[in-house]
Formats: sequence, C-alpha cells, structure tokens
Amino acid sequence: MREEYNEDKKRRWYDKDPILSRSMKTLEASDDETQIKVALNLIKIIVEHNLAFSEYTDVNEIIEAVEEGMDERANSRWYDIDRTVRAAINMLQNSPADTQRIIAKEMAKLVIDKIKEDKDVEELKRELELQEETDREGK
Repeated sequence: MREEYNEDKKRRWYDKDPILSRSMKTLEASDDETQIKVALNLIKIIVEHNLAFSEYTDVNEIIEAVEEGMDERANSRWYDIDRTVRAAINMLQNSPADTQRIIAKEMAKLVIDKIKEDKDVEELKRELELQEETDREGK
C-alpha cells in the first residue's frame, strides 16, 4: 500500500523546502564527479556557517567525524554511495532548519553553477528568485 503525503508530512527531510528539494533532485540526477564537487563545496559552506566541526581543518577529518555518528545500515539512499556526498548531506540534515534554509539557497547556486545543461535549472532559478523575493518582503 502506498502512503500518501500532504504538505505537513513530507516523504524526505529535504522536501520541506522547495529549493532544497529541487537542488537535491538535480544533484541526484547529476554525474558522480559533479556530486562530489558540490558535496565538497557544501561541506565548506556548512563549516563557514559554523554549524559543526569547526575544530577540524581537513575535509577528510570532517567526513570521518560525520561518519562516526552515522548508522551503517543507512546505505540505501542515493547519496550514501559516496562517502563525501553522504557526509555533506548528513551535515546538512543535522543543521537547524533556519540554517538549512540559508544553505539551501547556496546549494541551489552551486548546483546551478555545476549543472547548467540540466533542464530543471531554469525552474530552480525561478524558485530561488521567488524565495529571495519572499524573504525580502518578509523582513
């Protein structure tokens, strides 16, 4: 039996934010090299936002620290295949919701820069622009 989801009950943690959801979908469809490049940049952004692991200076140390706290059985998701991508997405998932929203915008820009030929990029740009307009109006 297929479970139905409404606005309050999303299937995946990142589906709560439309920009993050679209970025993740586009990233999932991209090639391995692009995923790793975006993941490394995402780790850098998260560290720059002082979310976690600021005492580490090497990306490998950060990835190892993130992996220590992860459930080894969690390897069925698309981003679990590569340890760098897995660590970046796990760091993002464990960030506070308001910080996820900020990073989602930066992630969207990264994905747009790395995957310009993807057909969903124009729609992602429009969603990002709409979200930025909404944020400006809300301030």
